[in-house]
Amino acid sequence: MSTVLAPTPPSETEVRQAAITRLRKKRGLQAHLIAYVMVNLLLNGIWLITMPGGFYWPIIPMLGWGIGVAFNLWDVYSPELPSEDRIQQEIQRIRHKNDH
Repeated sequence: MSTVLAPTPPSETEVRQAAITRLRKKRGLQAHLIAYVMVNLLLNGIWLITMPGGFYWPIIPMLGWGIGVAFNLWDVYSPELPSEDRIQQEIQRIRHKNDH
């Protein structure tokens, strides 16, 4: 039977590196959002000048690219590591599976 060890606290170097990584991801997200808004404003302007009232085709790239923006948001703001509760739940599932 294995024992569950308490996680060791991260070192100052690890915390600093994690902070730098997170700040870089946030900066990348900001650039992604600015590009998304600027390009889609341009596409909407082209649509408005060339075919106002016609088929609203800018929605196609807006939705497609919007999926990428959503994944970028998830990458930046989702927790990097699972909580201890989730880890323990998974351990219990594995143990239960192995018992049967």
